[in-house]
Amino acid sequence: MTPTPRPHHPVRGSATGRPIMAALDLFGRRWVLRIGWELRDGPLGFRPLQQRCDGMSSSVLQQRLTELQETLLVDRDVTGAYQLTPLGRAAFDELKGLARWADRWSAELDRLEP
Repeated sequence: MTPTPRPHHPVRGSATGRPIMAALDLFGRRWVLRIGWELRDGPLGFRPLQQRCDGMSSSVLQQRLTELQETLLVDRDVTGAYQLTPLGRAAFDELKGLARWADRWSAELDRLEP
């Protein structure tokens, strides 16, 4: 198992662990973006979150949630549900721009399809 990406520690693509490279390593892990995306509208318990992330095994979900908690992007509320922290919300708010771009990209490709 690879260690959780952290700035200033070696990560995939960077021996120095520049913050952007650590973030790309973290967000590039399978299911991390999906988990954050599903938590964008509010807290979810483990099972509801797993159901929203079709096909994710419980062990992988647990591993990713642990990594997201270690990196301060996710925590648990008083009921035990998982939620984005303010830092996590800020990260996923930044991805909304990418989502808008992806919609434009898709529309452009659809326009060019025969």
